[in-house]
Amino acid sequence: MKDQVFGVLQRIGRSFMLPIALLPVAGLLLGIGGSFSNTTMLETYGLTRIMGPGTFWNALFTVMSQAGDIVFANLPILFAMGIAIGMAKKEKEVAALAAVISFLVMHAAIGAMIAVNGGTDALKEGAGAMVAGIQSLQMGVFGGILVGLGTAWLHNRYYRIELPQVLSFFGGTRFVPIVSALFYVLVGILMYFIWPPVQAAISGVGGFVLRSGYPGTWFYGFMERALIPFGLHHVFYIPFWQTAVGGTMEIGGKIVEGAQNIFFAELADPGNTRFSVEATRFMAGKFPLMIFGLPGAALAMYQAALPEKKKEVSGLLLSAALTSMLTGITEPLEFTFLFTAPLLYGIHCVFAGLAYMLMHMLDVGVGMTFSGGLIDLFLFGILQGNKKTGWLWIVVVGVFYFLMYCAVFLVLIRKLDYKTPGREVGAAAKLYTRSDVEQRKEERKETGPGQTGREKSAGKTGTRSGEILKGLGGPDNITDVDCCATRLRCTVKDEKKVDESVLKATGASGVIKKGKGVQIIYGPQVSVIKSDLEEYMEKYGDESDEGDSHELIKSPMTGTVILLSEVPDEAFAGKMMGDGAAVIPDDEYVYAPADGTVTFVFPTKHAVGFRTDGGHEMLLHVGIDTVSLSGDGFEAFVHDGDHVRTGDKLLKADIQKIKDKVPSLASPVLFTDLPDGLEVHILKYGKIRNGEPFLELYNKEKQEVG
Repeated sequence: MKDQVFGVLQRIGRSFMLPIALLPVAGLLLGIGGSFSNTTMLETYGLTRIMGPGTFWNALFTVMSQAGDIVFANLPILFAMGIAIGMAKKEKEVAALAAVISFLVMHAAIGAMIAVNGGTDALKEGAGAMVAGIQSLQMGVFGGILVGLGTAWLHNRYYRIELPQVLSFFGGTRFVPIVSALFYVLVGILMYFIWPPVQAAISGVGGFVLRSGYPGTWFYGFMERALIPFGLHHVFYIPFWQTAVGGTMEIGGKIVEGAQNIFFAELADPGNTRFSVEATRFMAGKFPLMIFGLPGAALAMYQAALPEKKKEVSGLLLSAALTSMLTGITEPLEFTFLFTAPLLYGIHCVFAGLAYMLMHMLDVGVGMTFSGGLIDLFLFGILQGNKKTGWLWIVVVGVFYFLMYCAVFLVLIRKLDYKTPGREVGAAAKLYTRSDVEQRKEERKETGPGQTGREKSAGKTGTRSGEILKGLGGPDNITDVDCCATRLRCTVKDEKKVDESVLKATGASGVIKKGKGVQIIYGPQVSVIKSDLEEYMEKYGDESDEGDSHELIKSPMTGTVILLSEVPDEAFAGKMMGDGAAVIPDDEYVYAPADGTVTFVFPTKHAVGFRTDGGHEMLLHVGIDTVSLSGDGFEAFVHDGDHVRTGDKLLKADIQKIKDKVPSLASPVLFTDLPDGLEVHILKYGKIRNGEPFLELYNKEKQEVG
């Protein structure tokens, strides 16, 4: 039961992300437009003559402000659509249409009930509102959430319904908007009676939170971070941002509910001189964390890294720190120490609560659209002026947070010997919430935008999507696929079939399992991964991969993967010696790519013949024309007939010594005697480390059928 509840909450949380994704763009328009059409700001900076009323620039910025404001004014209907899309299993566009119709019908029914029961005069002050041009009750985004959830439930239940022949035209997806509209007529009537006491209760909760003062603000900040590992933080903070739980205020003659809505209503008000701290207390605390605190943690992890690993880890940590500072996307850093040092994450949550509380105590009135990075700080803090926002306190507290995070993390990492990036002997440095950044850069260079080279060349299950499908236990084990800002969120039938190691090999930085809910952390590019996976499942999901794959070969070297056609040797490039790929090595060692037997070691020790336990003959050849070196610079660790395990050392090549003596260091890895019907798929291009999936044999005939 608990797992089912988690799964539902997870799906609701991710469905929030579609309407929330609009907010940065709307906030950008409103932030710039509202700032440069605000009379107080224009007078402060002496811009009234250039941008004041009646000028071209004033007209332009007014248009921008109104364009951004309309999004925030209609968030309830956007939430209705977004949640319906997120919760619908199939035919999501039908669910979205049904949600819009249901939303309008519900409020029309409420409006009719208000009219026949004495009109707005019979309502309590602040209980009514104009919604999409309809006089209705002030339901805020709760109304949208109610419609989205209900419509999605009706959609999933009836989108495949078969009606009697005479009514068959109205069956299937056409039935969903019809039944939804009828259902929400009844809901609207019920809401007229039910919502006022619910509204009073919500306002009471909001009043309690607001009266709780600084401790309440600390608790909010603590919980907002603490729920991130479970993916439930959206469910927690959205009510504060978008409903009366986060406060209610009259602005420009209108009642506005929700901390974020209050902030942006004030931003759009030309006469506003100071932003409400009672609203921004639920947002401003992010700025010291994202811009200063977590980069301090990144510096601590760099300083704690082993000396020989610092160069390797610096690029990863710098990239993650800049991501946090600019955009406020923190998971690449947060999950790194969540998985390697849980105590540090607990301390981080405490510091987060403290940041929110300090911003509240110092009357900092800076809001945000989504993230809390430098972009939001510039638009909604610096641009608005210190008098309206008190943004300078963010810098003061932020410097303290940078030093505090750096000192605390560095001491604890060293004292408790946490294996943060760069501290594991013999292991490659990586972040646990972002795949190797440099590796992805190289891959993008190899493949360009759109479909990856891996997907073009690796065939059906050689793709990332195919590997994700395997890691989730196959298509039959998956009941739902969706994503939020950084995570692929899936629901599975049998959680025991989920293979975390396979999922992490696809570039995932972390995997969280909670019952039947699985969250795979990829970072901001997750929406593309999700779309690729859904397309892949539609194309291949009904086929079983069992029996298609004959052998998986790990990379015997660390380096850069290239095609055989790029090898400067006609015999290898023409595949006369066999099929496979080549690696330009970065280090000296050659490892066993699979369990198998060494069939021969060349006398010059530059190449090894190998037979896998699956019976396939291979050749591992270091460099081109290295036979001419007569073994100089090479060392063998095995002999003919030795049986080895995957990852055992086979050869050592002194790269620095031989690189200037041969045409190329490109090292072919070949299957030399493939049976008919089998073909080689390259699983990875660009940068690769020894032990990572590299080549795979597949049944060609079954592949062509797919």
